[in-house]
Amino acid sequence: MSKFAPSMTVIAVSVALLGCNQTQKQDPQVTINKNPYPSTYQALPRSATLLTNATVLTGKGEKLEQANVLMVDGKIKAVGTNIADELVAGATVIDATDMWITPGIIDVHSHLGVYPSPSADAHSDGNEVTNPNTAEVWAEHSVWPQDPAFNRAREGGVTTLQILPGSANLIGGRGVTLKNTPSTTMQGMKFPDAPYGLKMACGENPKGAYGRKQTVAPMTRMGNMAGYRQAFIEANEYKLAWDKYEADYAAGLNPKAPERDLTYDTLKGVLEGEILIHNHCYKAEEMAMMVDLGKEFNYHSGTFHHAIEGYKIADLLAENGNCAAMWPDWWGFKMEANDMIVENVAMVDAVKNSCAVVHSDSSTTIQRLNQETAKIMYSANQHGFNLTEEHVISWITSNAAKSLGIADKTGSLEAGKNADVVIWNGNPFSVYAQADKVFIDGAKVFDRQDDAYRAKSDFMLGQQ
Repeated sequence: MSKFAPSMTVIAVSVALLGCNQTQKQDPQVTINKNPYPSTYQALPRSATLLTNATVLTGKGEKLEQANVLMVDGKIKAVGTNIADELVAGATVIDATDMWITPGIIDVHSHLGVYPSPSADAHSDGNEVTNPNTAEVWAEHSVWPQDPAFNRAREGGVTTLQILPGSANLIGGRGVTLKNTPSTTMQGMKFPDAPYGLKMACGENPKGAYGRKQTVAPMTRMGNMAGYRQAFIEANEYKLAWDKYEADYAAGLNPKAPERDLTYDTLKGVLEGEILIHNHCYKAEEMAMMVDLGKEFNYHSGTFHHAIEGYKIADLLAENGNCAAMWPDWWGFKMEANDMIVENVAMVDAVKNSCAVVHSDSSTTIQRLNQETAKIMYSANQHGFNLTEEHVISWITSNAAKSLGIADKTGSLEAGKNADVVIWNGNPFSVYAQADKVFIDGAKVFDRQDDAYRAKSDFMLGQQ
């Protein structure tokens, strides 16, 4: 019998009592609040704004010359070379001649706020290294929203980012998607209705954190796999117990609810498709096993992060609908990161129905994800690819939004999407490129020409 199920005696007694007294009232139904810390985000003051005469990369494979972008009520109203006069009446006009416009940049792998600046042990809140399975912890409960690195990322055009726990554990806890807007609370940054993510980790990190240091499982990759499987076996029992409780209650019985467990609340959410997997995983064979693990327990294996060997299984990733979030050229810093090639992202991207993403995993790299993408485009084109700006921008916009489950809301310049927009002083894939103005939901959150939008911090060097 499942350890999460009520005893047969309790069930029998409940049924017997119901048979004796058909008018017995049910106890109030026990439900799990799936969002106990809801977003309190409110857009900053904004007005209808028309950006004119720019080169526009829509994030959906289009490059429009001498084009305009209209933002109204926090949404993209229109994009194109000819926008009807009645739509732009009363809008503030910003001349973007000789500039480029893109969707806001999205970083799917960040630790800002949980490993904030200045770096100190007292601020190191990203890894709960106390058990190989800490699915019960939520990164949002460690986020310090005044981390000055949020400001620096905004200056680099980042409008949305996912904050993840670290990778010491097999199952490290929930990640949270934030809007990169100034706020005194985490909930004031929380992206409304964005799905939660679950951080998992393959390979060297978890087996090194436990088997080699604490002499408890896992010590090997086979120990890693056993740990994932055991966690999802128990999570499935927990889900079945709650499913039975809800079915019995709906049938008019008065069952006893299973005992709550924060760890299995999260894994139950994965099994129900409500929480998306984000898996730190370098090696091809391990990513393939994680795909199989998802099939064994009937959940989707989500996005693979780092994916140094993604190029070896690009067809498998595309076939299974996995995104792969990668670096352009980080490699060699440990054994599982050795078999890297500079064409990795391009090769993953080249397969039909692929989802290639460029991520940072760094408080400094996040400030220049446009240039990280440019490095890949240049290196790949030197080796026979034919990548264009209008295509690769998707790696840090629309594909990233797909990975986070928010592609219906942001990631591209399309009518009805959130007005998350960056104006660049030139081609965003130039080494000289800088974000000139940044908008989140149509509200200006950064302006390089206006010191009022350049947030200062006592923790940043070179400031007074």
